[in-house]
Amino acid sequence: MHDLTDDARDVVVVTGAGGMGSAAARRLGSGRALILADAFPEPLDRAVDALRAEGYDARGVLTDVSDRASVEQLARTAADAGRITAVVHTAGVSAATASVRTILDVDLLGTVYVIEAFEKVAVRGTSLVCVASVAGHMASVSAEDEAALATAPAEELLGLGVVTGLGEDPIAAYMLAKRANLVRVQAAALAWNQRGARINTLSPGVISTAMSKAEADSASGGHMLKMLDACGAGRPGTPGEIAEAVAFLTGPQALYISGTDLLVDGGQAAWIRRHMQHA
Repeated sequence: MHDLTDDARDVVVVTGAGGMGSAAARRLGSGRALILADAFPEPLDRAVDALRAEGYDARGVLTDVSDRASVEQLARTAADAGRITAVVHTAGVSAATASVRTILDVDLLGTVYVIEAFEKVAVRGTSLVCVASVAGHMASVSAEDEAALATAPAEELLGLGVVTGLGEDPIAAYMLAKRANLVRVQAAALAWNQRGARINTLSPGVISTAMSKAEADSASGGHMLKMLDACGAGRPGTPGEIAEAVAFLTGPQALYISGTDLLVDGGQAAWIRRHMQHA
C-alpha cells in the first residue's frame, strides 16, 4: 500500500472517454487530480483537452482494458498521483459494434482486470464503480455458472462452458459479460471492505451516447426504443443522470453501500420482469 501524507491529492480515475465517462469526469473531477483513460488516443486527447479548457486538472493515460499489464500500469499511475478517491470504469464495447471475442476481452476480462488492479492500490475511502448494463439482469445463467463467473481466475474465464457455448451471438455475449460484471463485483466486495474501500456496479438502461446511437441504428434498435415507450420511461437517459448516480455511489451518502448494483434504466428491467409478457 502506498504511504500517503495528509496533503496527498485526491485522485479520480475514469476509464472510457465517451459520453458517460466524460460526464462522470466532469461531475467528480473538480478540485481533484483527474485521470482519464481510453484505448484510442484521438478521443482521449479531445476529452482531456476539453476538460482542461474547463479548468479541470486532467491528464490522459492510454489504456487498453483488455490488457492486464496496461490496466495495472494505469492503477500504479493513479496511486503515484495521490489518494485514489474514486474509480469509474465506463470503458466497454456494445453488441451492435463488436465481435463476441472483443466483447469478452473488453467487457468481461477488462472489468476483472480493473477490479483486481485497483484493489491492490485501493486505500481507505476508495470507491470503484463498474458500469455494467441492464442487459446483465436479463442473462439466463445457472447458479453453478454464475458462481464460476464470480470467482474463477481471469485466465480461466474464457474457457468456462457458459462462455465457450456462446457461439457467435454478440447479444448473448454482451448479456453474459454484463452479468459477470455484477457477480464479479459481489465476490470482490469482501476484499475491498477489508481495505476500507467499496465496490459496486451501476447498470444503465438506454442512455443517449454515441454507443447507444449505434445500437439504435442496429437491427435490434427499433425493439430497444419501443421498450422505452412500453415501460413508461418514454425517453433514453442522459450521461448526466449516470454521472449523478456515480456521484452518489462514490460519495459520502453511500458509505454503507458495497457489493451491490444500482439500476438506472427508467424502469426497463422492472417492466421486462413483470409486464413484458402481457404487453
